[in-house]
Amino acid sequence: MRIAFYAPLKPPDHPNPSGDRRIAKLLVQALQLAGHDITLASRLRTRDASGNLLRQAKIADLGQRLAARLLGRYARSGEKPDVWLTYHLYYKAPDWIGPIMSAALGIPYVVVEASYAPKRAGGAWDLGHRAVETAVRAATTVICLNPNDCACLEPLAGDRVTLLRPFLDATPYQSASIDRAGLAEKYGLPINTPWLLAVGMMRPGDKLASYRELAVALSTIADKSWQLLVAGDGTASSEVHAAFESLASRVSWLGTVSENQLASIYQAADLMVWPAVREAFGMALLEAQAAGLPVVAGCTDGVPAVVSDGETGLLPPPGDTVAFAAAVSTLLAHTKDREAMGLAARQRVLRHHSLASAARQLNDILLEATCRYSA
Repeated sequence: MRIAFYAPLKPPDHPNPSGDRRIAKLLVQALQLAGHDITLASRLRTRDASGNLLRQAKIADLGQRLAARLLGRYARSGEKPDVWLTYHLYYKAPDWIGPIMSAALGIPYVVVEASYAPKRAGGAWDLGHRAVETAVRAATTVICLNPNDCACLEPLAGDRVTLLRPFLDATPYQSASIDRAGLAEKYGLPINTPWLLAVGMMRPGDKLASYRELAVALSTIADKSWQLLVAGDGTASSEVHAAFESLASRVSWLGTVSENQLASIYQAADLMVWPAVREAFGMALLEAQAAGLPVVAGCTDGVPAVVSDGETGLLPPPGDTVAFAAAVSTLLAHTKDREAMGLAARQRVLRHHSLASAARQLNDILLEATCRYSA
């Protein structure tokens, strides 16, 4: 199929890396792997972070004018896409183009990772909120990566809501070399001490809250043998460092690392630890498991969709730092259990969360969407 792809928050070819851009790129890869022809339909970014109604209205108007221009382009070329697919729309970054295009062209409108929260009605982003509602109601199919999103979407889209398992290209994480000695020398790490690993951007909000919970949890097991490796940086780095002040000698700050470097770090570490405060699902949790690294993470939002409690890791209750510390202690004390979970994690990612698995799922979903639209 010819698929017009649009990501109103950030296009997949945007120069600034982010989790959103990465998932957009992965979706394009999976669709191409399934044999589809993908065209980036627009680079318009519709996000308004400030709640400025005038700015939102201007973006909406621009989206409608771009849709008209794009329709003219398709008319002149004599070709049109078979499906319009929009990735990640929510009240701050709605889709002002897709619903117009799909209706005018007479093609299915598919949305991936739509977020709809009724509590946003009437607020500073009411215009975007209503646009998301319109888009979801118009969608032929609504694809959720986080199962928790379904409850608010089903009243608008009913049985048109379907799940797609979160996924990644597991190859870099499974093929990386294990160079624990090299990493120990590079970062000054104690080679014979178990390495805990935390991976996350350092920014205000949920990420900072996760770091703070992790610091509290680990401070209660300071008598155990472990060294925490932290991969990440950001605007809240000073606050993150302050949270671990009492554990300063037990924490190694790796800063921002490349994907290849991170793959090697996953391979060499002993346990991934991340409280995952309000985490959609956590790409780093998937990456760790792809490398065979077991996980202790908070049982929040979409995390249970990617970590199997008791099989590939342990999921203590959200916000319970005592239970989190106990889970870390348990896996530190039982090496064989930890290794078995790591092996199970690698196998589970290959089976259910790989690029190939996503390509098959997406292809089936799109075929069903075109059949539903034609019926």
